[in-house]
This record gives sequence, structure tokens and C-alpha cells, in this order.
Amino acid sequence: MGHTYAITELAGTSEKGIEDAIHGAVATASKTLRNLDWFEVKEIRGHLKDGKVEKYQVVLRLGFRYDEK
Repeated sequence: MGHTYAITELAGTSEKGIEDAIHGAVATASKTLRNLDWFEVKEIRGHLKDGKVEKYQVVLRLGFRYDEK
């Protein structure tokens, strides 16, 4: 039998890079959500200051499985 998932969106930011923003967002979500199984990067953007990249932001969709009891 297959699984049932709930999907939530969140945004992670980082001054280091896109990968760091993803890891930070997933780490924060995993503190309160159980059964995280997958993520999808929906959007990537950043903040510029004085013509240079200051921060990266990624919008993620996270899928987490409902408990099967």
C-alpha cells in the first residue's frame, strides 16, 4: 500500500549559499515535523547589497508522511 503525504512550504535563507539555506530549512522543519521524506526546491532568489550577493533564499516544498496506525 502507498503512503499519504502532507506538503508544506517554507523558505530558508543563508549568507553562505543555496545548499546551506536548504540544509538550514530542513533542519529547522525536522525539529517539529515527523516522517520528512522529500523536498523540492520551488524558488531560488537572493538579496543584493552594493551590487553583491548578500543572502540566498530558497522556497522549499517538504513532504511528510502521515503515521500509518
